[in-house]
Amino acid sequence: MAGPAASTNPPAIKSRIGAILRATSGNFLEQFDFFLFGFYAAAIGKAFFPSSDETASLLNTFGVFWLGALMRPVGAIVLGAYIDRIGRRQGLIVTLAIMAFGTVVIAFCPSYATIGIAAPIIVLVGRLLQGFSAGVELGGVSVYLSEISTPGNRGFYTSFQSSSQQVAIFVASILGYILSEVMPADTVADWGWRIPFFVGCLIIPLIFVLRRTLEETPAFLAMKKHPTASEVFASALANWRIVILGMMIAILTTTTFYFVTVYTPTFGKTVLKLSTQDALLVTLLVAVTNFFWNPVGGALSDRIGRKPVLLTIAGLSLVTAYPALHWLVAAPSFGKLLAVEMMFSFYFGVYSGTMLGALVEIVPADVRTTCFSLAFALAAALFGTFTPFASTLLIEHTGDKASPGFWLMLAALLGIIAASTVYRGGGKAVPTYDAVPEPVAGH
Repeated sequence: MAGPAASTNPPAIKSRIGAILRATSGNFLEQFDFFLFGFYAAAIGKAFFPSSDETASLLNTFGVFWLGALMRPVGAIVLGAYIDRIGRRQGLIVTLAIMAFGTVVIAFCPSYATIGIAAPIIVLVGRLLQGFSAGVELGGVSVYLSEISTPGNRGFYTSFQSSSQQVAIFVASILGYILSEVMPADTVADWGWRIPFFVGCLIIPLIFVLRRTLEETPAFLAMKKHPTASEVFASALANWRIVILGMMIAILTTTTFYFVTVYTPTFGKTVLKLSTQDALLVTLLVAVTNFFWNPVGGALSDRIGRKPVLLTIAGLSLVTAYPALHWLVAAPSFGKLLAVEMMFSFYFGVYSGTMLGALVEIVPADVRTTCFSLAFALAAALFGTFTPFASTLLIEHTGDKASPGFWLMLAALLGIIAASTVYRGGGKAVPTYDAVPEPVAGH
């Protein structure tokens, strides 16, 4: 009979390294643009949301940044169902196309001074498109990497989804640093901030070429039946508890990431009053350490289990987030900002590398992309991408420059509660949860 043969001997991936590069290329574009939007938030606010109040303009910009993220859950459900039904390869090409269009829209949109109220509306549309595609990009890539992983190394393989984003942060930081060195600050704020966005547009054709040569995963090809869209939606609804717990586990990853990458440049410049170069250099170094710690976390959790890593990092974040920021803001300096960001980078990288593998394992196999993407999209939309806005708001209303630490502490607490619930049986690598899927083909 053909069924068992297909499930035990699916076509092999020719090159896992090549597959990782092709799959994660879209993540590069997503995070490249997201970081630039956060770093140049003040300039974007001036161009599209002019206001006599600098804080109000910044809040408007971060508000649009967050509104775009609210489209993530929608994208997770709609595009996730498409990927679970039609395949990982084709789905990732579609998400890239949508994301690329949103990037081009923002890069070339005229300013408020040129076209009036149409400018912020166009930028919002661009962000909504990016959020819609980003809702499934991370989940789709993570699932793809997990399904091509070798036995016992799922955490290590899936960690490269997050590591690829750090490459984007690194490249964007270098571009921003060079720009700040060769252009006067006023020129950058006026129109120079668009240059890195144009560079992102130039990268798009290369990423399309890489994605088009992506192979389908053996695990997907081995599935005897692919669910219809209605079946995917029904299954995702039936597994709402897993999705919520997955979201709670992912919150610490998303809040810490957006704090150390998207918000840190603004925090360094506008709150700590450090130079643009200092803020960018710290962010650049954070991208390097994030890249390193992600696979370390994934590999460590493959060896000792997801639960101890998740609980240890979340516990450390809970007790150190506010004290560390309080120490920093008491007497801001480049060295202190770097030290605090290195600590948060360690937390993010090890936790993220572990969380991605955990999330793949606790969702049902037949709707893996949809449930994974929805859980992460909710975490990113409601908490992660809200971090710059929440941090700005907390500082504005409390007068405490260290108050964003409370936001990170909340994320850590939710992670502890969720991980303790999911792994209540204390298993090593796979949680003893009622709906844990069977291992993917080859495991």
